[in-house]
Amino acid sequence: MNVAITGASGFIGRAVAENLRGSGHIVRAVSLRGGLPPGALAGINAVVHLAGEPVAQRWTAAARERIMSSRVKGTRTLVAAMRDQPPQVLISASAVGYYGSRGDEILTESAPPADDFLGRVAAAWEEEAQAAEPLGIRVARLRIGVVLGPNGGALARMLPPFRLGVGGRLGSGRQWMSWIHIQDLVALIALLMRESTVRGAFNATSPFPVTNREFTRALAEAVHRPAILPVPAFALKWMLGEMSQVLLASQRAIPDAAQRAGFVFQHPDIFAALVSVIESTHARG
Repeated sequence: MNVAITGASGFIGRAVAENLRGSGHIVRAVSLRGGLPPGALAGINAVVHLAGEPVAQRWTAAARERIMSSRVKGTRTLVAAMRDQPPQVLISASAVGYYGSRGDEILTESAPPADDFLGRVAAAWEEEAQAAEPLGIRVARLRIGVVLGPNGGALARMLPPFRLGVGGRLGSGRQWMSWIHIQDLVALIALLMRESTVRGAFNATSPFPVTNREFTRALAEAVHRPAILPVPAFALKWMLGEMSQVLLASQRAIPDAAQRAGFVFQHPDIFAALVSVIESTHARG
């Protein structure tokens, strides 16, 4: 297949591109900055849309506008460019932030979006992607959890304090974390490209979400250090403002649609997944 990827230089984009090239696909990186020139998607069979302004920043009014606009206007630009020569499939990123903070509720893809900032961003993002369906394009929307992989993503920020023995739970630690190993995310994207009958929303998360307390314990054990310095919720709110809700929200998302589509996770267990990532980090570093 000829595959176009937006956000190809990012943590997830690099892993997806490497995997697809290794499987014999031809990969074209596409930038949405400044719009797409005519013919930018000529000859493309599949589009993997990962581009978007980083959420991990203080949410000033300007940042909120960039976060929303990059996803809504960016996806709208991408779909418009598909009209003349539609690809077979669009795989568009979204996030488990779609669900908001839902306590212990088990969240399958049928759960409604939250009426908070990230919920509105994700819902609008998905709506723009879904606009490709009337063009005859199969659309899969990935609600991605915390992605664990070597040399990037969430663990790049988490590992240093844990290796120093100063890591700890965030807030109460009772909030659920929906997570996925980068290799499983890449493999799920490959399945969604390959299987011509699958479409709709997919929770890109391990079938076994964990609480932040459980995650903290597993990461500390994986690096052979104690985890004794919790970060209080008020401190996170003081440091990060409204963005702290990303770390304190509770999302217990289950990959029901992916498993019904026949996807088998290679890294479903949090401790084994963390050990795998840390060993890969050492091997690459």
